[in-house]
Amino acid sequence: LILWYASMLTSASGFSTPSMLQLHWHPAFVAPKSKTTRRSNAAVLSHLRKTRLFMTDTLPGLTNNETTSEMKGSATFQPNEEVNALFPGATFVNGEIDAVPSNIMRPPPDPSITSWEGIKRQLISNFSFDPQELESYSTEIEEKGSLLSIYKSMQLSRQFENACNQQYMQGFDPQELESYSTEIEEKGSLLSIYKSMQLSRQFENACNQQYMQGKIRGFMHLDNGQESIPAMINAATKKTDKKISYYREHCHALASGVDPGKIMAELFMKDGGTCRGAGGSMHLFDKQHRFQGGWALVAEQLPYAAGAAKSILLDRELGLVEKDLEDGEVIKLDASVDFDDAEWDEFQSRINGPPLSGNGDNRIAVVLVGDGGSHNGRMTELLNACSKQNLPLLIVVIDNGRAINTLTKDVATNTEQHTLGNHYHVPGILVDGLDAANVVKAGRAVTDYIRNGHGPAVMQIHTYRFMGHSPADPEHERGRKDEKTWARGNYDPIKAFETKYTRYDMLTHEELQAVKKEVEAIVSDAVKYADRSPDPPSSLAKELEYPTAIDTDYNKISPPPFADAVNKRTISSEQMDIINAHIAVLRKKAVRSEISICEAANLAIHEEMLRDPSTTIQAEDLQAGSSYGIPGLTQQTYGSLRASDEIIDEGHIIGKGIGEAMNGYRPIVELMNTNFGIYGMAEIASCGNTYLQSGGQFKLPILILGAGGTAPDQALGAEHSQPLHAYILGVPGLKIATAATPDAAYGITKSMIRDNGPCFLIFPVKLMQETKGTVDFGKCMPLKAALIHKASAESVETGKAVTVLTYLHGVKEAQLVIDGLKEKGLDIDLVELRTLKPLDIDTIRESLERTNKVVILDESTQSGGVGATVSARVCEELFDLLDAPVMRLSMDDTPVPYASSMEKVVVKRGSDLVKGVIALCAGNV
Repeated sequence: LILWYASMLTSASGFSTPSMLQLHWHPAFVAPKSKTTRRSNAAVLSHLRKTRLFMTDTLPGLTNNETTSEMKGSATFQPNEEVNALFPGATFVNGEIDAVPSNIMRPPPDPSITSWEGIKRQLISNFSFDPQELESYSTEIEEKGSLLSIYKSMQLSRQFENACNQQYMQGFDPQELESYSTEIEEKGSLLSIYKSMQLSRQFENACNQQYMQGKIRGFMHLDNGQESIPAMINAATKKTDKKISYYREHCHALASGVDPGKIMAELFMKDGGTCRGAGGSMHLFDKQHRFQGGWALVAEQLPYAAGAAKSILLDRELGLVEKDLEDGEVIKLDASVDFDDAEWDEFQSRINGPPLSGNGDNRIAVVLVGDGGSHNGRMTELLNACSKQNLPLLIVVIDNGRAINTLTKDVATNTEQHTLGNHYHVPGILVDGLDAANVVKAGRAVTDYIRNGHGPAVMQIHTYRFMGHSPADPEHERGRKDEKTWARGNYDPIKAFETKYTRYDMLTHEELQAVKKEVEAIVSDAVKYADRSPDPPSSLAKELEYPTAIDTDYNKISPPPFADAVNKRTISSEQMDIINAHIAVLRKKAVRSEISICEAANLAIHEEMLRDPSTTIQAEDLQAGSSYGIPGLTQQTYGSLRASDEIIDEGHIIGKGIGEAMNGYRPIVELMNTNFGIYGMAEIASCGNTYLQSGGQFKLPILILGAGGTAPDQALGAEHSQPLHAYILGVPGLKIATAATPDAAYGITKSMIRDNGPCFLIFPVKLMQETKGTVDFGKCMPLKAALIHKASAESVETGKAVTVLTYLHGVKEAQLVIDGLKEKGLDIDLVELRTLKPLDIDTIRESLERTNKVVILDESTQSGGVGATVSARVCEELFDLLDAPVMRLSMDDTPVPYASSMEKVVVKRGSDLVKGVIALCAGNV
């Protein structure tokens, strides 16, 4: 309808291409008001048919005679009830739509694209939908009286036109597309959409009131004006689909089935909240509803969603299913246990290409991101990953035209985010959030496309946000207040819905009022529940620091019961023979004390991946074994999904690992050199935060490992010598370990893979191949410091013994000077700090009770380094044991130079340790 009117409005302008057919509200193409609005009906039809923008012979306002090829005469545009219903609040001047004042900086989208007809064309063209299939999405909603009869008549004409055009038959069949409309525009579906929107609006209004009363604190981001999006999430997703959102996620959680009372209680900082008051407004989680955040850093959720989607593919490949437990936990089970061989083969065929009509695993993941966040580099990485691995992921771009407060087009060249996937063969669609039913139809169609195994898709939903970025932010941005005022009056999806569906008696005012009252009661009860809920105990924060206790004996953790069955299904006998032979070679090396640090780590990884098939690994250059061979033969043994090569971006790799870890897997992320992890600082921080901010729901068993540290004379320059271990020391909830010997590398790797929380393990970069030794086969090592050389009793008695605390390359440096110190009548307790966090203060205490003096040979900077933290702990907790000040031998704050002549004064080594021990024993400090 709108296209026809637009064509008439621009008749005198001479425009003849689809790009020039725009309504008065589009900033680029304004129909001149001084021109006539009359045009030949035959010319109208001819133009629309040529451009393929309108595909029916029957146009509203024209007689049957006028629609023939012999049409003569002209017609003047008169807006009718259908147009008024579509654009409530619009003003018509001389047949032109003049709905948007000139001071509104961001006009609505072109309705030729975002009407249901435009949406269908996008689905046919971009997603290869069969048009007949799409009919069900529409007729489900509008199945009432004469309206449906008229609608079917129009569609019959359209389908006939489509059948004549072979280029459109390459995509979705129009009749297929109409099924979406039929299915959704049925009264029950309409009322469900309306209820979802009302729940979102009223819940957010209640949040705003409670915020003003001081019951909700901190940052809060409201979703008013964007209610068609939660309506789509509610209608198009299942409980078992993974949903990942950003900080404006209250309504997304509601739409996912999360209890409104628990959401409100979380905002109230109450123990009855979704996360027991630990997450707050920006961090909502609900494990059983698969609502996986609420993430506050812009766009950080994108790689997490890739990992969540990948976990679905892993489940299918390994033959695992999820089961909800009564305590809220979700566990993995072997899907084959209840099947005989024939049934299992059938099940496998279904889950490898899950049909909608079958019982296979057709779960998907959905990630929501704002239009500002969609221009983050993580979006490009996500599109690449989705396309490469054919991930079942819907990317929903919530396009409200603002990056916080800034007009998006002021900072981004391409604001057509649905086209961002073109280079990656990821189809996209643009819909208008004003029409909730159309958003739901498109959402159902696109999610079905993904469920059918076609891979990822992008859905851009144009909206207006009625509220500011946050109640705590001043609204100083240009044009924003005017835009919000206009949008509230003219672009409210709830008002548009009410007008559209009551005009033709598809829904009555009484039915809508009943829904409103039902929702009012739900929201009122949510506030009351939040008020009644107690505050969380003060001890909860410490309880949620680590999901696995510090003193855990990892040897007592049992493997999953499905391990043998999954290995048998997924690893061929030839692959198993090869990996067993590889393991045998490494063990023989260990028996001869010839196994290296990297080989010991590789041995541990293979043993754990065989022991627990939910263990995965990902890295750069993985199939080639990476730089140090740590992931060697993993992809060749376990396949490219469990052992995946990734793009060269550590943030993306860690982020995907987070998504896997939140969905029942134990990812290992091999960084090659750990200082590359600087690219992933946001993701590393979220690793540590997630267990607490999810209220203990998501334990995040992820291990990040690689070579790092700064060896004397390593000649790698400043960038490859950065002490990442010091940078991440302040990340709460993260266990950080080092391993300077093969036995530590082997034992700690095994322990940290089994740990249920995020762990970071660092090996000395210059000693990966050089240091050789043995391992304790099959044994996990406790996460604590180790006394690897004990000072003689004589040196202790004479006051000539010093405790040396060190790690990484410092262990070798200290070992090299022990004999020289003994020749001087001195000796040391050499303590390897195998856990930098949590720090093993008990082992340090035991040594200081003997020596009463301590030197810290530190492989990080003087300011903010590991040595600074250890020194502070010793002084605060063990001060009475000290006979002298703590001596720190740290790297200078100067960046590490390449040339040895400069580097030797920056990086401390064995010779500096000798001087320090002598000075302490002589009382010269």
